[in-house]
Amino acid sequence: MTESRTVLITGGGGGIGRGIARAFLAQGDRVVLADVNADAVAAAASEIGAAAVALDITDPAAVAAAVSEVAAEHGPIDVLVNNAGILSVHGAITELSAEAYASIVNVNIVGTFNVTQAIANQMIATGTRGAIVNISSIGGKQPTPGMGAYESSKAAVDSLTRWAAIELAGHGIRVNAVAPGPVLTPMLQMGMPEGSPARAAWESRVPLAKLAAVEDIAPAVVFLAGPGAGHITGVSLPVDGGQLLA
Repeated sequence: MTESRTVLITGGGGGIGRGIARAFLAQGDRVVLADVNADAVAAAASEIGAAAVALDITDPAAVAAAVSEVAAEHGPIDVLVNNAGILSVHGAITELSAEAYASIVNVNIVGTFNVTQAIANQMIATGTRGAIVNISSIGGKQPTPGMGAYESSKAAVDSLTRWAAIELAGHGIRVNAVAPGPVLTPMLQMGMPEGSPARAAWESRVPLAKLAAVEDIAPAVVFLAGPGAGHITGVSLPVDGGQLLA
């Protein structure tokens, strides 16, 4: 039995964050969910038995305050899962506004940077040989027309992962990423119910012939954050049913 750790998961009010939290809780870790939606994160935390903190990751001062609050209440953070992100910006490169592109960059890249920096500094100050796991996307490796804003932001997350990994390695802090394909969150299942043409079209692109469940993502995150991955840093692990092969 490994010693209980303090785990902070951003974007904790959504389906993927909640699923990742359940996996850490199941092995006895203390989990704090963070999300810009205070009501959603409070409800998620209450449902699964975690703690919650409202957090806008695009605000560096708010991030610093939240990290200090979590450490004071639950102990220094041992594991950070950068799961917060948005997928709401779509459009061709010839048509997308600079403001729309900046909005997704501000959350998916700058927000991830803000939390990583704050947690890394805390880990260094406390001597914590911790782990950071970023949630990327296979879209960062395999572009799709109309999805380039999101996908280029996730490519940047992969690059940020490698940057942080090389600079933090000397402190014993490992930084990796998990890159899912489409994940059947409750929202996605509403838009693409089983048996629908849209669902069938997506599944036809996946060699394993099914889309990922949240439960397919969480074990990869827990593994990269755990002792079994103690000599792994700077990688982006696809969890996509083989979609990149296709």
